[in-house]
Amino acid sequence: MSKEAVTDEKPKSSSPDRPFTDDELSKVWSKLAESRKDQAATYHLLSRGYFREGNTLVIHLNNPVEEPLLQSMKTDLVSYLRESLGNNSLQLRSLMFEVAANKMIYTNKEKFEAMAQKNPLLLEMRDKFGLDPDF
Repeated sequence: MSKEAVTDEKPKSSSPDRPFTDDELSKVWSKLAESRKDQAATYHLLSRGYFREGNTLVIHLNNPVEEPLLQSMKTDLVSYLRESLGNNSLQLRSLMFEVAANKMIYTNKEKFEAMAQKNPLLLEMRDKFGLDPDF
């Protein structure tokens, strides 16, 4: 599942938007991330990266806690990017991705089941030799 948030900010000036390259955007983004290095959570969010859809930048979020952090800095971030790149139609959007957590294997039975998924012949050997993985 994914959840999206989009800025509804309108451009402040009526000057024509200057097209910008991915390289220019990357340099400006890196400079911004480095300027926030003293703020660990913000730096981590900005150093994760983004992808571009025209004049919209999409930032991937892995945790719902990151959404309020991004919302709190979104105005400053969009203003900085618009000013640095000379493009007032630049937008910022976030996309939430749920990360599946791996289940930890603790018991002998869980270990055997995990190995049997990788190698089904273990099930045949268990049955053939009458082995008990719960030892």
